[in-house]
Amino acid sequence: MKKPVFTGAGVAIVTPFIGEDLKINFPLLERLIDEQINNNTDAIIICGTTGETSTLEHDEHVEAIKCAVSATAKRVPVIAGTGSNDTAYAVKLSNEAELAGADALLSVTPYYNKTSQTGLIEHYAFIADRVSVPIITYNVPTRTGLDIKPETYFELSKIKNIVGAKEANGDISALAKAIKLCGDDIAFYSGNDDQITAFMALGAKGVISVLSNIAPKLTHSIAAAALAGDIAKSAELQLEWLDLCNDLFIDVNPVPVKAAMEMMGYAVGRCRMPLGTLNEANTKRLAATLKEHGFI
Repeated sequence: MKKPVFTGAGVAIVTPFIGEDLKINFPLLERLIDEQINNNTDAIIICGTTGETSTLEHDEHVEAIKCAVSATAKRVPVIAGTGSNDTAYAVKLSNEAELAGADALLSVTPYYNKTSQTGLIEHYAFIADRVSVPIITYNVPTRTGLDIKPETYFELSKIKNIVGAKEANGDISALAKAIKLCGDDIAFYSGNDDQITAFMALGAKGVISVLSNIAPKLTHSIAAAALAGDIAKSAELQLEWLDLCNDLFIDVNPVPVKAAMEMMGYAVGRCRMPLGTLNEANTKRLAATLKEHGFI
């Protein structure tokens, strides 16, 4: 049995930008982290998809991790996104994140060049052998074109410091099989805010959440109820807020959540290109949902 990095709701935190050149707004990032922790968030996930890791330069990426470690001050775990489709670079970034003080790593499957399931095992084993902190794998086939199969999770579970998986393929049946195969050797986390309760009813340990950027207490409550065995309460909250979960994905993440945060008074800036801005129709729809739930 391996100890999970966290249980409950971790926030896949946005990277706030400032000015026309969209530099990282580190003071605001520190403020957002502090507010998340003060509102019951159980872990900070820095430089993930929602943090626009793909457009961060290497030095920016490392500085963002350092900022998160400093701002968190050991109150909750910091999980640093360090995945790459270049295994050697993933190792380099993972080593730097570990030196920066990250408590764990989030490592997405290789994208574009992809690999076989055997190649996946070799990729993760190679990285794991070169770091000492825990690793959470990240499966998001809609972005990578690659899916981690349940049998592959079982092989990965044998690697000492691979302790978790963020699963965002939306396949509940595959998740059930993976959890049955891996038992307590991999802690699964929902990568989809609309599936928190369903995942946790099957034994997942929590969520790595976009929703938490704007509703940390709510997201924590959905996960906490499920952890406490109150699936009915978790489901009630999940369904009550399902429209907001869905509307945060009416455009490519993190375009909608950044737009929502701007409406709520957080000057997080627009996304870096190639991500665009939310169109007029979707802006009105998102604003209406936020207003309905009392956010604006």
